[in-house]
Amino acid sequence: MADHPTFYQVIQAAIADLSENGFDTEGRLAFWSAEIRRAADELLMPEWRLQEELRLALGSIYSRLVEKGGIARYHPGVEKFTIDRLKPKMRVELDRRILASTNLIKLNRQESVDATIRRFQGWATSIPAGGQRESDKAEATRNVKKAMASLPFESRRVIIDQGMKLTSSINKIVAEDGGAIAGRWRSHWRQAGYNARHEHKERDEKIYLIRDSWAHKAGLVKPNDDGYTDQITEPGQEISCRCYYVYIYALKRLPDDMITDKGRAKLAEARAG
Repeated sequence: MADHPTFYQVIQAAIADLSENGFDTEGRLAFWSAEIRRAADELLMPEWRLQEELRLALGSIYSRLVEKGGIARYHPGVEKFTIDRLKPKMRVELDRRILASTNLIKLNRQESVDATIRRFQGWATSIPAGGQRESDKAEATRNVKKAMASLPFESRRVIIDQGMKLTSSINKIVAEDGGAIAGRWRSHWRQAGYNARHEHKERDEKIYLIRDSWAHKAGLVKPNDDGYTDQITEPGQEISCRCYYVYIYALKRLPDDMITDKGRAKLAEARAG
């Protein structure tokens, strides 16, 4: 396998052969299509290494959040024993994200290889039998290679995006089990170079009520004009979104317009006690 021509050498050879002979037989087109697919597959990272890189990248996020306590910044006031109790659930989420990322990257890779074959075949079938020696072989080579050129960037983007989704999912596990009653949206729109979505920038610092939380069911809280968390997209849900919630667990942390009369009475009773 080590003696096989590289992906780029195979494309150059295919372009040269078709430029010389043209699209004269289906066999010639099929041969070079198969050679390009083989070379493209060899160019790609082996699946075991892909799994290893994903486990390393997503595992480091999990470790920072769960093992090293970084998750506390999203859940002020939540006890450590709650986090520890939820570790098995969060570990399952990590494994789920690794699998999802692997499948997505494999799908992107297959689409890139297929696109490369389509580009080659589209060009090759335009060359008349007998060849076209004046054809621009360098331009044809660049065009055929284009679909594979962005693949490392796409794979990296998937890993980063899945990392954001892992962070959001782990936070949601803690919020639901820990009894969060609302979430304050945080956006990175102030960060230089960050291309924040306009609607996400508008959500920054707004507080969204969690429907059917213990406080909501007890009639202690009500939504303000911003509404509930389930009425908008979640942080990290959309591609490349780096927004997050800082979750609220206590009535006294809510603005007054989100507390019902019953909730105010409860707060007054707690203060008196």
